[in-house]
Amino acid sequence: MEARVIEFDVVSKVYPDGTIAVDAFSLTVPSHTTTVFVGSSGSGKTTLLRMINRMVEPSGGRVTIDGQDIRDRNAVALRRSIGYVMQQGGLLPHRTVIDNVATVPVLNGVPARRAREAGIELLTRVGLDASIARRYPHQLSGGQQQRVGVARALASDPNILLMDEPFGAVDPVVRRELQDELMRLQAELGKTIVFVTHDIDEAFLVGDQVAILKPGGVLAQHGTPQEVLDAPADDFVAEFIDAGRPRSVLR
Repeated sequence: MEARVIEFDVVSKVYPDGTIAVDAFSLTVPSHTTTVFVGSSGSGKTTLLRMINRMVEPSGGRVTIDGQDIRDRNAVALRRSIGYVMQQGGLLPHRTVIDNVATVPVLNGVPARRAREAGIELLTRVGLDASIARRYPHQLSGGQQQRVGVARALASDPNILLMDEPFGAVDPVVRRELQDELMRLQAELGKTIVFVTHDIDEAFLVGDQVAILKPGGVLAQHGTPQEVLDAPADDFVAEFIDAGRPRSVLR
């Protein structure tokens, strides 16, 4: 299996009005593991996620994948090589479920029929019945839409999977089911996953590595969930954990 190590090297993002979204952020995202960026609104976690596929360009520093600066990659080709799951699925409303799943493979030159056949298998893999393939997104529940979003992100068999608050719009019961499904899929597929959430409980549940961010995109602490729980780096981290009231979810 190919390695896909992501490195943030003193990355910053400053907008024209002077707003600092990310400040001197450095972190290694190990291959074939799940790293979670967790923090409140304004902590830069989604900005960092989108730097990986060049939806956001850093103001300073660099992001590399297996040592290659991603600025040396064609942005469109880079995005098509990376899976992306967003809140509420981000499905195209005018396209059927199966055509949503087949989108990227078809753009990459896979014949539509073959892409749809592979898409049916993916629907089953993410826990959906193949009978929904011809439905449209508005005919699905929120949980089903999120599963379709995951299937679409996996359709081109990417090594890297970006997940931006993917389960934030569903009720707690469905959210836990989706979290369990993600962990099952990761155990099978071993992707390099970067996952964004504001929920410390969710971060500790799904993450092999957790990066806690302060407002302004400052890295407060990173480590395994157990390391962070056992030794919070400062009062900010301790208070953030306490406010989240995490359950006993460590694996």
